[in-house]
Amino acid sequence: MLRGYVHVYTGNGKGKTTAAFGLAMRAVGQGLRVAVVQFMKGIEYGEVIAAKRLGIEVYQFGTKEFVDPKSPREIDIKLANDAIKKAEEIVFSRKYDLVILDEINVAMSFGLISVKRVIDLIEKKPENVELVLTGRYAPEEIVERADLVTEMREIKHYFRVGVTARKGIEF
Repeated sequence: MLRGYVHVYTGNGKGKTTAAFGLAMRAVGQGLRVAVVQFMKGIEYGEVIAAKRLGIEVYQFGTKEFVDPKSPREIDIKLANDAIKKAEEIVFSRKYDLVILDEINVAMSFGLISVKRVIDLIEKKPENVELVLTGRYAPEEIVERADLVTEMREIKHYFRVGVTARKGIEF
């Protein structure tokens, strides 16, 4: 690619990670090299299993527990910092055409990594790298620097009537 753009998939609706993995599949189908760095995720979700089968490199940095935004544990902060280091390494390696930073917006919102560090990554990324940042709570500074911003908005969700996460659909 001559020019890689910055995408942000945010909002309170379902589908941000799924959209990013759909883009990853499309890219691999066209012969592009893809890597995914997942922040705050330590469970091998269905899309991770499928992505690995397709040759997409996926790096997970998280535990099986949810992160408490009001009181993140030391391990949560350490793993998020490990994730951003890995993301920087991948982006600047020039080995990948598409890099997805899954749930990075949430990691910034929870204070696990700084917005400034992510802005630096965006501003210094090689010209040809397409970069996707997913997760709720995208900071305005990130939205301003993005080339494409999609907000997933929940209108109705079956979780609200007690349906729990289902294998193959939500994980």
